[in-house]
Order: sequence, then C-alpha cells, then structure tokens
Amino acid sequence: MRLYAVVAAGQFRRYATYRTATAAGVFTNTVFGFILAYTYVALWDERPQLGGYDMSQALSYVWLGQALLMTCSMMGGGFEDELIERIRTGDIAVDLYRPADLQLWWLAGDLGRAAFHLLGRGIVPMLVGSLVFDLALPSSPGIWVAFLVSVALGVVVSFAIRYLVALSAFWLLDGAGMAQMAWLAGMFFSGMLLPLTLFPGVLGDVARGLPWSSLLQVPVDVFLGKYPGWELVRAYAFQGGWALALLLVGRMVQSVATRRVVVQGG
Repeated sequence: MRLYAVVAAGQFRRYATYRTATAAGVFTNTVFGFILAYTYVALWDERPQLGGYDMSQALSYVWLGQALLMTCSMMGGGFEDELIERIRTGDIAVDLYRPADLQLWWLAGDLGRAAFHLLGRGIVPMLVGSLVFDLALPSSPGIWVAFLVSVALGVVVSFAIRYLVALSAFWLLDGAGMAQMAWLAGMFFSGMLLPLTLFPGVLGDVARGLPWSSLLQVPVDVFLGKYPGWELVRAYAFQGGWALALLLVGRMVQSVATRRVVVQGG
C-alpha cells in the first residue's frame, strides 16, 4: 500500500506545479458559478421549492457543483487521456511489467489528482459563493465529514467509469470518441446541468439510479442533510455498490484485454 500512497502523493505534487493553470481554473469555476447562480435565482424566484430545494439549497448546489467539477472529473480530462495514449502507442506494455497492479496504480494517481483539485480548485469558488450568496452550509462537523466520505466514493465511481472508457482503446483505433460520450453522459446524469430531482418521471428515476449520480447529486444531498440517519448509510451503499461493481468489471475487461488483445503499435 505504501507504493500506491507514494503514487497518489506524486500526482498531487504534479498537479500542484501548474499554479497558473490552477488559478485560471479557479477563476473559470467562479465565473461559471456566478452565471449558474443567477440562473438558479431566476428559476427559484418562480418556483421557490423547485426540485425539493429552497433558494439557499439551490445556490449551495451550484457552488458545490463548481467545487466538485474537476474533483470528480465530470468533464473528463484526468488520467484516461494518458492511459488511452499509452494503449495506442504500445507503452502500456511497460506498465504491465511494473511490479504493481495496473488498476490500483491508476486509481492511486487519480485519488491524488482529485485531492489536489478539491483543495486547489474547490475551496476558493465555494468561499466566494458563500460571501456573495446565502448558502445552506452545515453547522454540524459530522455532516462535513459525511460529505467528504461521499465525495471520496464519488471520485472512485468516476475513476471506475473512466478506466473502462480508457480500456476501450484496446479494441478501438482511438478512445477519444468513447471519452467524449462518457463526458456528455457525466455532465447530464451527474446533475451538473440541473439537479436530477428536476428530471420528470421515469427519466428522473433512471438518472438517479445511474452511477453518474454518485459524482454530484448524492454528495450534494449529503451536504444538504437530505440523508438523515440510516438514509446516509443507504446513500453510501449506493455509491459503494456502483464503485465496487464498476471496478470489478474494469478488472475483468483489463484481464481480457491484456491476455487476448494485441497492443496497437506494440
């Protein structure tokens, strides 16, 4: 486990070196936070309890979305691009010879990346939003801890989805198309565009049952205290269940790919 802790720490330091990019990202997240916040204000002025949220909760949803956008890689842009390129060029063969588990190696790195983005790009937009708008911030430290646990589970679910997308490059000439499809699905079904509680009928039920809801909708609802008591355990079970299932599928696909597929370019 020490090896994977070192990998995670290395990825944290790697992203921390890009200070200008981080500052630009903070600025972008803050600007888009204001755009979405005022859009939500207009919506909730007309429907004060839209989607089961009051105005303060809806605005909290906006700023948490900006804080978790890169943390949970809802728009992609994490390790998957690098892994797809390594598969395409055949450099993945070097990774397979390492005395480390391929899936755990990339998971550890992605956890380090997520930790940096939560601290480096998540806190400042949230602070700015709380200074300008009346946000529904938890008063109990326990809810903050519960929220961080939910975010961590969401990051693992996000990794598992993107790992499967990257492994598709073993069979495709280029995994960019799959990555773009996953990006579109992530933006829509995570609740980044609108809370999934606003989706009508069967669409809403399906959206809330898909793994992408673990990336934003579930952590935000934990933050807002929508899961009291044992409901929180059920929320964790939902996220953990998807994380475990997708990681197992990823491991099976990895096994098939590395045993039966000729590495392109290798």
